[in-house]
Amino acid sequence: MSLKVAVQMDPLETIKIAGDSTFALMMAAQSRGHTLYEYGPGDLSYDRGQVRALARPVTVRAEQGDHFTAGEQEVIDLGDDIDVVLMRQDPPFDLAYITATHLLERIAHRTLVVNDPAAVRNAPEKLFVLDYAQFMPATLITRKLDEVRAFQAEHGEIVVKPLYGNAGSAVFHVGRADKNLAALIELFGEVWREPFMVQAFLPDVSEGDKRIVLVDGVPTGAINRLPKSGEIRSNLAAGGAAHATELTPKEREICDVLGPELAARGLIFVGIDVIAGHLTEINVTSPTGIVAIDRFNGTDTPGLIWDAIEKRIAARG
Repeated sequence: MSLKVAVQMDPLETIKIAGDSTFALMMAAQSRGHTLYEYGPGDLSYDRGQVRALARPVTVRAEQGDHFTAGEQEVIDLGDDIDVVLMRQDPPFDLAYITATHLLERIAHRTLVVNDPAAVRNAPEKLFVLDYAQFMPATLITRKLDEVRAFQAEHGEIVVKPLYGNAGSAVFHVGRADKNLAALIELFGEVWREPFMVQAFLPDVSEGDKRIVLVDGVPTGAINRLPKSGEIRSNLAAGGAAHATELTPKEREICDVLGPELAARGLIFVGIDVIAGHLTEINVTSPTGIVAIDRFNGTDTPGLIWDAIEKRIAARG
């Protein structure tokens, strides 16, 4: 099976290929004989029923700084000319991101979009996870200081974070007696129009925040991300370090419950975050971590993702 693949992503020039999941997916696609195009979300357009992109044909190679060759930009019809679109630009999950999902949804009946754009739109990381509250730490979503104070009085140390942030940005640990809570809530209210998330602090975060990858609903590997000294954030983008790990029985239970729904929604590549047996996020917009997982485990997660994509393409006839 030879496919034409368009990757909607951040500029190829800016990525660090050593740990980049999108680049790993592109390398795997190319090794299977698939043709690659690259474009940014700002290159999308709609005209009389057609969704187009101003894209570059590219070939990729594992040489940082000389990791791709691009041809001249051309207009491609994503509905007629392309078999698969990988929606892989980084969040924030804002109106621009949502608009891209609306445009891509219009061609999803002809072209396989990974992950499914309507499902991505309806499953923001810190809200979709509320469907599985039985696995979560105590959680509050609000804009009201008095509600945060009451939550803190009940749970002690808390974590405050924006609903649509990414890579650990603007995540605050607030101690029981911290006198900055009111100022912090005021700041969140000025910077973001939407509510924010407050969760009971999990002290075991010092032992790691586990990223588990599911491919078409099946867990395929995990890494344990440890925060650097003096930090609570274990995101690799925030300086966390990846370590090899295995799934616990509790984590397998979480995956068993989530997996069928993820597959049914067309969420082929998903990363969930688990701290001390508590589910904290379900990442569907542009999950990462597969390069580190494969390095530790000797697995081929990009290959598994392409197996799942090709199976879905074949099922479409």
